[in-house]
Amino acid sequence: MRTLIDGHLDLAWNALGWNRDITLDLDEMNRQEANLTDHPGRGRATTSLPELRRGGVAICQATLLARAKAVSRWDEFAQGPPRANLDWRTQEGASAAARGQLAYYELLERRDLLRPIRTRAELDDHWARWGADPDSTPIGYILAMEGSDPIVEPDHAQAWWDLGLRSANLAHYGASRYAVGTGEEGPLTPAGLRLLREFERLGMILDVTHLSDEGFFQAIDAFSGPILASHNNCRALVPAQRQFSDEQLKLLIERGGVIGVALDAWMMYPGWVRGETSRDVVALSALVDHIDHICQLVGNTRHVAIGSDLDGGFGTEQTPKGLDRISDLQKLDGDLAARGYPDEAVDAVFHGNWLRFFREHLPA
Repeated sequence: MRTLIDGHLDLAWNALGWNRDITLDLDEMNRQEANLTDHPGRGRATTSLPELRRGGVAICQATLLARAKAVSRWDEFAQGPPRANLDWRTQEGASAAARGQLAYYELLERRDLLRPIRTRAELDDHWARWGADPDSTPIGYILAMEGSDPIVEPDHAQAWWDLGLRSANLAHYGASRYAVGTGEEGPLTPAGLRLLREFERLGMILDVTHLSDEGFFQAIDAFSGPILASHNNCRALVPAQRQFSDEQLKLLIERGGVIGVALDAWMMYPGWVRGETSRDVVALSALVDHIDHICQLVGNTRHVAIGSDLDGGFGTEQTPKGLDRISDLQKLDGDLAARGYPDEAVDAVFHGNWLRFFREHLPA
């Protein structure tokens, strides 16, 4: 089994927004939801902490996810669970919700289930410990924020940095205080540009995932710090605004970024319709098409990794055939080898590229 670093998991939102005990064995967690019908993903989860360990996941970027939506658009975004536990009427509400998610991570730390990674030294120490004893070492996590709504003002970023936040993107879906995200188009706001300057000062990593095209190019020009894309696939293979064009991928690569490819089936199959398309139309091996596309653009394997986004608002009803639990990511080993990728290249995709990136960009 290869050691894996996952660039994007919504662990706290998965636990609190869906009211799940992610410390349980995955099958038991799903059994507890057998009679729930509020969302198609009920009883179809792929991710729990024991399953992460079973899948060799040594480190992940674990998110804080809470959005602020204007009252005028509340009805659009708050139609039943889990959205009712994702969207808040004010940034203060979103910020408090994110603090609650952080408190959840801290409680898991007290049980030696998670271990925070905030510095290069902590990363190296965790990597050595995991290599020596993967069965009992807590899973390491780098604290990330998906959408910056919990940062109430640009100067509030300092407080989040002090709490351990090391990576953030500006928007999730639709327009936010700082930028425009998936599903709409528009530029960064003046507050968003100020937030980027604050990120530069702090050393925060900018995640450009979910940005509109206009916002993406603006952010690349305006921000001189480290950039990654935690969970993004290729527009050349699956045409949609949510994916990156080759031009965007090349700009990321030129800046030394790493792109984590994602396992949401609508990002892997052209024309996917949520709630209608069967997962049988796309296999797990299709992810290798996106990995290979990025490698061919740059001519090496240094800029692509895994950012699974598993259980990020969906379950196996929206994962590719062949992926029923996060430990199934290990099947990518054989899929990559079948495409001619040697061992060292597979290791780069599984963990080496994220490891190098965070060693370069976490504070000393």
